[in-house]
Amino acid sequence: MKKCYCAALPLNTLCESLKAISEENRLKMLCFLKNGKKCVCEITEFLDMPHNLVLHHLNQMKKSGIVSSQNKGRFTYYRTNKKELHRQLDMLLKTLK
Repeated sequence: MKKCYCAALPLNTLCESLKAISEENRLKMLCFLKNGKKCVCEITEFLDMPHNLVLHHLNQMKKSGIVSSQNKGRFTYYRTNKKELHRQLDMLLKTLK
């Protein structure tokens, strides 16, 4: 099977990026993180979700590059990588043109 390319990138790359932001809880996390970095405990409390599930979602978004993390002592802080998020959304728009 041939690979399909749009906007100079393989479609599977675009699909993985879209999967990372298409889940409702992940979108809530992105909205919560838009005002700055937050530790996992703050995100867990905000979403009223188990710690391990929050980490799972954060790791999926981190894998796609739209979230980054920073360790400070015993805590890990997450923030939105707005530049990468904009790049991926721009990639989607170019694909649909």
